[in-house]
Amino acid sequence: MIENYMPDIYEKSIYYINYDKLYKKGIRCILFDLDNTLTPPHVKLPTKRLKKLFDELKDKGFKIIIMSNSPKYRIEPFKTYLNVDACAFSLKPKKNKYLRIMEKFKYKSTELAAVGDQLLTDIYGANKLDITSILVNPLTDSDYTITFINRLFEKFIYNSLEKKDLFLRGKYYE
Repeated sequence: MIENYMPDIYEKSIYYINYDKLYKKGIRCILFDLDNTLTPPHVKLPTKRLKKLFDELKDKGFKIIIMSNSPKYRIEPFKTYLNVDACAFSLKPKKNKYLRIMEKFKYKSTELAAVGDQLLTDIYGANKLDITSILVNPLTDSDYTITFINRLFEKFIYNSLEKKDLFLRGKYYE
């Protein structure tokens, strides 16, 4: 059961992911979490560096979607500036929004990758549907209250994964 929280890929940040390898694997759509994955919480606008990365990914042929549990008003400035699709109030790790995205854009789960900083929401949600799950380190220690609570549970999961020699924080892999 603890294996359900094991990411397929673990990288330091979104800027270290081997996107060419993902494309060769058949990934065509990347679902990015927003807070502490793309930007620190409470930062209201994306950086030029993020814009550049997203433009490069779109040029490579990826569909980019910001998939966040945050409300629409939080995501909208990122969606607009980065010129990508977005799915607000996703209720990750529930399957519903993942399935809607697959249906709307005609993707199979094998064509999707989900990138996020949380085991309980991002990784578990993707793994439930056999979507390639990519864990990145949180950008800051600052979190919303609910995320702070999730992080407490995550400590137990990380410890369990480490005890089984399945995962070690700071040891990155593709």
